[in-house]
Amino acid sequence: MLNASQIARLQDQATTDWHNGAAPLPAPAAGFLDSLLLGHHRANYDLWHEEDKAREPGASDARIAEVKRNIDLLNQRRNDLVESIDRTLLEAAGTQNPAAALNSESPGLMIDRLSVLALKLYHTEEETRRTSATEAHREKNRARMALLREQRTDLAACLDDLWKQVHSGTRRFKLYRQMKMYNDPELNPAIYSHSTPGKQS
Repeated sequence: MLNASQIARLQDQATTDWHNGAAPLPAPAAGFLDSLLLGHHRANYDLWHEEDKAREPGASDARIAEVKRNIDLLNQRRNDLVESIDRTLLEAAGTQNPAAALNSESPGLMIDRLSVLALKLYHTEEETRRTSATEAHREKNRARMALLREQRTDLAACLDDLWKQVHSGTRRFKLYRQMKMYNDPELNPAIYSHSTPGKQS
């Protein structure tokens, strides 16, 4: 069910398609892994470009505030989808060996890192071809590309190895809730301190 090379190819193809103007996919349906993977990667894709907007020289305070709110929402979507991916994989893994060593990172979190690496690879490759940049800049980014490819190859191998060990009963993983607090009006003091007295949680 889980193949890291196929996931990387899916992320690469989606990254290229979306940069070429292909429409985003519909909201992912829970339990359908490919749909969840693409929905999650889209959240990272949108988050990447919102982060760029926040650093645009001359952006107004109002624009930065708008972008920051978008970033918060996208981060929440990203984390929710990581949890959905892990939940789906836990169901696919079936009963795990409770005596097996616990992996510190879940497959969903590893897939999240693969997603970010796909975006880094795409945008770094762009820099190797940018005609307005110096040759030294392009060469520096060619070296970055080699490192990023190595990182992704290593991470993909670790993900595949984890999945094999889960099925062999020698390793296990858990669903780790991200426990994000900044969007929760009951947990973020910057929000609940503005609530009507007597209604704070």
